[in-house]
Amino acid sequence: MSSHTTTNTLGLSTFTCTWCGLTVSACAADGTQRNHCPSCLHSLHLLDHVEGGPSDCEGRMSPIAVAVLRTGDWMVIHRCVRCDELTSNPVCADDNQLILMRMAVRPLAQPPFPLEAFGTL
Repeated sequence: MSSHTTTNTLGLSTFTCTWCGLTVSACAADGTQRNHCPSCLHSLHLLDHVEGGPSDCEGRMSPIAVAVLRTGDWMVIHRCVRCDELTSNPVCADDNQLILMRMAVRPLAQPPFPLEAFGTL
């Protein structure tokens, strides 16, 4: 997400993704506010989630995982490449489903132990 938000002639707020360059509407297709690119899921570190309010970091927030809330809602987990702060943001209806699924299955596809261990159980 770019640190400068622009407004087009229709009055819609947009930003340019700092990772893939896509011009993105800050309002998702379902009407919710968006803070990440729907194509690559990257964002910009603009809010300090620990202390609240704006962040001076402005590092790129890289999507690293997904989490599922008790309600069944999915969240994108981001890590700032500059300061390592972790954040979670709701998945939007038009987010890249392939990237979301890749992040969801990564723990099963790349476990922190050898899969051969299951053969001896």
